[in-house]
Amino acid sequence: MLKYNVSTHISFYVIGISYQKADAKTRGKFNLNIDQRKALLHKAKSLGLDSVVTSSTCNRTEIYAFANQEETLIDLLCEFSLGDQETFSENGYVLKNELAIDHMFKVGSGLDSQILGDFEIISQMKSAFILSKKQGMINHFMERLVNSVIQASRRIKNETKISSGATSVSFASVQYILDNIGRVSDKKILLFGTGKIGRNTCENLVKHTSNKNITLINRTKDKAEEIAGKFNLIVKDFSELQSEIRSTDILIVATGAQTPTITKELIYPKKELLVLDLSIPKNVAEDVQGMDNVKLLHLDYLSKLTDETLSKRKQFIPEAEAIIKEVRFEFDEWLDTRKFAPTIKALKEKFKNFKEEELDYQSKKNIKFDKEQAEIISDRVIHKITRSFASHLRNANGSTEDSIALLKKVFELEMDSD
Repeated sequence: MLKYNVSTHISFYVIGISYQKADAKTRGKFNLNIDQRKALLHKAKSLGLDSVVTSSTCNRTEIYAFANQEETLIDLLCEFSLGDQETFSENGYVLKNELAIDHMFKVGSGLDSQILGDFEIISQMKSAFILSKKQGMINHFMERLVNSVIQASRRIKNETKISSGATSVSFASVQYILDNIGRVSDKKILLFGTGKIGRNTCENLVKHTSNKNITLINRTKDKAEEIAGKFNLIVKDFSELQSEIRSTDILIVATGAQTPTITKELIYPKKELLVLDLSIPKNVAEDVQGMDNVKLLHLDYLSKLTDETLSKRKQFIPEAEAIIKEVRFEFDEWLDTRKFAPTIKALKEKFKNFKEEELDYQSKKNIKFDKEQAEIISDRVIHKITRSFASHLRNANGSTEDSIALLKKVFELEMDSD
């Protein structure tokens, strides 16, 4: 039995679907918004699951959880998304115990991102963790694991150059504009959608294009105005979307709708227009691609860096993996300690009982017996002995189970079941 099992029947799983096997349309079917994730957690709790984290981004939707079987988690994902069992079996993946933990470290550290070194995922993982914690769906194992992944991610970002250059889809889109559009500062840019990707794209546009003619539109105008206020940008009503599109040079779509928000009817084909769709699922209708004077690019294309930039980042993968190995080792040590902690606790209680019996006997036998001083000495001896046992169990090199069994037998230990 792998040491990550919390019992004979329960294992730690990662189930998910990502850009590795699934295209944007397929990933979109399994995308979970905040309400869907809350509902999934509520259902998981009613099923008796005690620790579940759901993360859903542009590039992947994943569930990290303890369960009796993987099917339970796949059923939950399909129930609360638009995906189905057959599509998942063709495009999804299931990882268990050690492989699941390895995967979480790779994802959180940007090594499994569509853009190598993209650290946006770790903030999304944090948000997913916080949501689950509020729902009472985090156990000690999951909390320690997520914190370890965050620690590894932070160290990799600070101690390596794996995130040099473009670090996100939002920056990659701006980089594409800078590389392919002349006189960018003179172009009219329209950003439709001011969610997280929209906000990040807006910041990168302002920072790197020196363009003052950027217009924001969002279904909820207040959100657009909040962002525009930081950068002194123009905000238009949602009702003005069509007229703004027809006068713009670059349209960036970062909305979160389940169906296309930009159709052929909204576009004026007499004028050259670059359309960048950063949405999952796609929010620009496919047939826009065939229109005269219109160039449409989806984030799957924008996520591909040049070979030169990618090769530079790949040079730092060994450094990142070394950091993960260090943090993972600390996590494994903690896990091993938790595994034998009940034994050490029971052993300490046994020794305390021995101590109390002996002190009681000696105090009755010897009038001048200094019980207080004897207690101090006894407690120090017990501490040293149990610490030695703990050190042995920690370094048992695969024989921990046998050592624990021997201690239980020799000292007749009574312990609460894990």
